[in-house]
Formats: sequence, structure tokens, C-alpha cells
Amino acid sequence: MPHQNRVIPTGEILAAPWRGGFTGNRGCLHDDEERLGVARWRHPNWVCCLTDFRGRHRPIMPPGRWTALFFWDEAVALAAGHRPCGECRHADYRRFMAAWEAAGLPGMGPAERDRVLHRARVTRDRRQVTHRVEAAFLPDGVFLRAEDGPALTWRGALLPWRAAGGYGPARALPRGLAEVLTPAPSVAVLRAGYAVAPRL
Repeated sequence: MPHQNRVIPTGEILAAPWRGGFTGNRGCLHDDEERLGVARWRHPNWVCCLTDFRGRHRPIMPPGRWTALFFWDEAVALAAGHRPCGECRHADYRRFMAAWEAAGLPGMGPAERDRVLHRARVTRDRRQVTHRVEAAFLPDGVFLRAEDGPALTWRGALLPWRAAGGYGPARALPRGLAEVLTPAPSVAVLRAGYAVAPRL
């Protein structure tokens, strides 16, 4: 049975059979029996990491250390509020931070920027923060809430998220304002030139 450590675009952490293209963590969220408790983070430094880095092999739920989370792709990780890891994804991290500066977002260093991102991604009672933007003006790689669930903006179309992992057939973008799941700072970073490659 799969662990409850797959993160979907709404920020929920589920038990699902699909394998993630990226991993990451928010601190230790599990108990001694590898079950998630109520907490969904222990710190604001939510990273998105490579699943394979320098041959390192780590347990996914070591006692009292961290809970390895998995994302279908980076677009899902961004929607859930994560950003590139500064170690295993150093080049992507630098691109993300350069786009952060180009977008004119606040925060002088990584810790301050993580706090800015944290306020934009989740409330104290663990609800995902959303915002509204004209769908036609969203950059590629942003998740919004469509009538039937989360969907990704990609190349002028909308790719619906599937519960089994991955995306359904492309359809037209909605007209007017859309409820956006990807945190506003990450949308600004994507608009400023940071690119993701959905796992289609």
C-alpha cells in the first residue's frame, strides 16, 4: 500500500500509486508508524528536489527527521507552494531567484523569500491560499481551479489534472477571472521567465 506522501495541485497529501517526478519535504509530518498526523509543515522552507542526486539513498520516513513528499512534476510542486532546492537543483534555484528579483517580489534572502511564499500559499488552519487572475493573462505552468478540478495552463490551453496522476486532453482556457491555485509569487516568477516542463 502506498504511503500518504503524494502531493496534488490543491496542496492535499494523499496515498496514491503513481511515482513522482520530483520529491521534497516540509519537515517531519509522520509518526513512528509512518502515518501522517495533523501537521502539514514544520517550517516554511518547502523545497522541490530531484529524486536522484549523486547516488544518495535515503529512507522516505526516517523517525523524527523528515517526510519525503512526491510531486508528479514541478508544476504540481509550485502549485502546492514549493520552490526549487538550492542544493540538488542549484541551477534551477538560481533561475527561480533571478526571476523572483526580476518580478520585483519582496525579500532580500532565501529565508525571507520563503516566508513571503509561505504567507501566499497556506493559511494557519492549513487551507490553500488562492487568488483570482484573468485566465488569458496567466503564464504557462500555472494551476487553476476548473469546474471539474485543478487544471494546468499550457501553451494557450488548459490541461485537466487526473486523480490517477498526469493530465487529460487539452481544452480551451476559461474566459474571465479564474481561481488560481499556484501561489501569487510563483505565478510572478513564471511570468518573469522561470520555465517548467510538465510531465505529459
